[in-house]
Amino acid sequence: MATERLGPPLIAGERETLRGFLDFHRATLALKCDGLSDEELRQQSMPPSTLSLLGLVRHMAEVERTWFRIVVNREDIPLVWSDQRDYQVAYDATKATRTEAFDAWQREVEHARRIEREAESLDVVVHSERWGKDMTLRLVMTHVLLEYGRHNGHADFLREGVDGTVGA
Repeated sequence: MATERLGPPLIAGERETLRGFLDFHRATLALKCDGLSDEELRQQSMPPSTLSLLGLVRHMAEVERTWFRIVVNREDIPLVWSDQRDYQVAYDATKATRTEAFDAWQREVEHARRIEREAESLDVVVHSERWGKDMTLRLVMTHVLLEYGRHNGHADFLREGVDGTVGA
């Protein structure tokens, strides 16, 4: 099944624009993985890096979970793949499958969307224990958007290395 990717709204308020760009980047990551086998998704980049497309999907599940469920919603839960809050564990996709990684990522994206929709405004203040700082939902959404942008750049190179496909 091919991933559908809609562009962000060209005329919208701040919140709708942030939502649109987040969903655009979420779909971009999925597009980069379309049509690949589990083995191809686990293919690592150049040594010493162990980065893979499947590792990026797993990492972004952790990013969504951390920022929306743990920070914004104040849920006392572990990471998806590490109860020690070790974000590097998600990058190890050597035994991972598309189904396992994408199911976890999609669950976290749905939680994130719900939490954001239920928030009164972008001005809601939350506290990040990891950073030891208060911040707004606006900053959280912007930070997650930037995470996707950075990692989608990695996904571009990883996909090209797997089968020569470029562009999104």
